[in-house]
Amino acid sequence: MHSDPGLVARVRDHIGRTRGVSEKVMFGGVAFFLDGNIVAGVWHEDLIARLGPAAADALDEPHVRPFDITGRPMTNWVMVDPDGIDTQRQLADWLGRALAFVGTLPAKPLKPRRS
Repeated sequence: MHSDPGLVARVRDHIGRTRGVSEKVMFGGVAFFLDGNIVAGVWHEDLIARLGPAAADALDEPHVRPFDITGRPMTNWVMVDPDGIDTQRQLADWLGRALAFVGTLPAKPLKPRRS
């Protein structure tokens, strides 16, 4: 797996009990959802956070870069390196921002699983 299990556990501990939050292994990382919308993820040792339009300003902050794992940066998302999420306060701040944005989005209905 490409995700740092320690960071996955920290994210899970912080938002895992929030109503409507679920997680899924995707693209070699772990993604966390709120009501069917991706909030954040863990890719290697980095946190991926969905911030909406606020992502543009967040790119000016230390330890933050565009979310780009394919050669095409994704708008409204950022990647935060380990130095930017070293403390629980730092991690909580990024996850809080992501939850605040994603909380404004309409819930996505659950798709039935194929057998």
